[in-house]
Amino acid sequence: MNVLVFTHMYPSSGHPEHGVFVEQQVASLRREGIQVDVLHVDTRRSKWLYLWSFVPFVKQVLTNRYDLVHAHYVFAGVVARSQFRYPVVMTHHGAEALWGWQAPLCRLMSRLVDSTIVVSREMKAAIGSANVVVIPCGVDLSLFSPREQEECRETLGLPQEKKLVLFVGRYTAREKRYDLIESAVNQLRIDGMAVELVLSHNESYDRIPLYMNACDALVLASDFEGSPQVVKEAMACNLPVVSVDVGDVAEILEGVEGCCICTRDPRSIAEKLRVVLERGRRTNGRVAIQRYELSSIARRVIEVYRETLTHKEMRCP
Repeated sequence: MNVLVFTHMYPSSGHPEHGVFVEQQVASLRREGIQVDVLHVDTRRSKWLYLWSFVPFVKQVLTNRYDLVHAHYVFAGVVARSQFRYPVVMTHHGAEALWGWQAPLCRLMSRLVDSTIVVSREMKAAIGSANVVVIPCGVDLSLFSPREQEECRETLGLPQEKKLVLFVGRYTAREKRYDLIESAVNQLRIDGMAVELVLSHNESYDRIPLYMNACDALVLASDFEGSPQVVKEAMACNLPVVSVDVGDVAEILEGVEGCCICTRDPRSIAEKLRVVLERGRRTNGRVAIQRYELSSIARRVIEVYRETLTHKEMRCP
């Protein structure tokens, strides 16, 4: 099978963390024997590149032979559906399918492409189309694995004697609700706990496991998420997680001792953090997260490819 992956999110030298989950999926598909070409148009330089990306895309599909096109995110799906030479599989990764002005576009494009993948059941319900399959992104279990906490703290220059609460991501994005997390950790300090909030922002991707193993809990308070990778990656490191009920977090954390669901209120976040931090132990999250191993997820994506091609053959005898 020969597949073209078209995306506006993919790691580059300037932004090695940008769309790394797409790169991981491509690598895992290749390990399963799929021939994959990647066409990446980096729209971070200019929004006008979304329109310009029609040019390299059309050139790519006219000068190469593929079985299908796999577009990541809705704008890549719009460009990919500009042709009918090859069937199109589209993946929605984030909250754009749930709210805001992009949500209606996501629903429309999910009906125009041949198959749609979403990363959570909440997103499937929002799309409301029959050709939608739920497949979360996989986790690199070789990279995200338990390590010695003391050594990781020493490597990162973090204090050994404090409880450390980790936030990973763009703290400046309003929907991430970093303000709630700051207030919660400040409340713990006022109550006498020796605790510090650790921010991992714009770090190289291979350093994030160091933070996860150095800290005592990961916290997430986002207003909207699809299937947050950071939660699954933390679980792969056996790091306790305190999170609001967003995306598929409650499903992922179900039955994992040492993880808590809170509300979007600093008092609730602080209360759950206190429970986790006073417990003082790692979780068994790595066992629970095995179903998200990269090769397992890749095989599910390949099954969507096969079903898409079968349906095409049935329509075009």
